[in-house]
Formats: sequence, C-alpha cells, structure tokens
Amino acid sequence: QVQLVESGGGLVQPGESLRLSCAASGVIGSINAMGWYRQAPGKERELVAGITSGGSSNYADFVKGRFTISRDDFKKTVYLQMNSLKPEDTAVYYCNARARPRIASPYRDYWGEGTLVTVSS
Repeated sequence: QVQLVESGGGLVQPGESLRLSCAASGVIGSINAMGWYRQAPGKERELVAGITSGGSSNYADFVKGRFTISRDDFKKTVYLQMNSLKPEDTAVYYCNARARPRIASPYRDYWGEGTLVTVSS
C-alpha cells in the first residue's frame, strides 16, 4: 500500500508564499498521477492541481497563475508552490496519488492526512 505524508503548511499573511510537499512511500509498482486537493470549513473537497506520470498538469481556475505543481519521480514526491496567497486559500490541503502496488494490479486512489494552510492578516 501507499502512504502519503504532506508537509509545508502554516500561517502566512496575504501575498506571501508557501511550498507544500508530499512524499509517497510503501509498496508502489507505479504512480499514474498525483495531485493536491483542499477543503475549507463547510466546503466540499476540491481539486487544486494535478500532474500525470507524463508530466501534464492541470489547475483549478482559482489558482492558475499563482500555484505551480511539480513532481520528482526519484523521490516519489509532489510539490505545490503557492504564491500570492489569499485569505480564501485557507484550507486543509490533501495530497492524492493514483497508484498500484504491482503492474498487474488496478490503480486506486490514496490520500494523505492533510496539512493546514491559513492565510490571514
């Protein structure tokens, strides 16, 4: 099974930056894609950004131009560089990985426990 551990969250003022990291470990045959989701109080979990094994990325409209997702296959880590943070970015950010323990196994989604990002003046 895959374990995901997020880090990098914290309290920042509007306009500042944070860099989130998510490291994958465990029995991993391959990872098809990784991404970041977030959930604010009283809101549903929503996609922030995703990146495939081929390097293609996609972003939610509300973060385009401000956030950048990247991955390091050797370290099995995905990053989210967040610039120009706004109060509405405040949420728990969760790492997601679509992976399989063996080539013959089907892909499934794995989730981290989340890291809190608070943007406030």
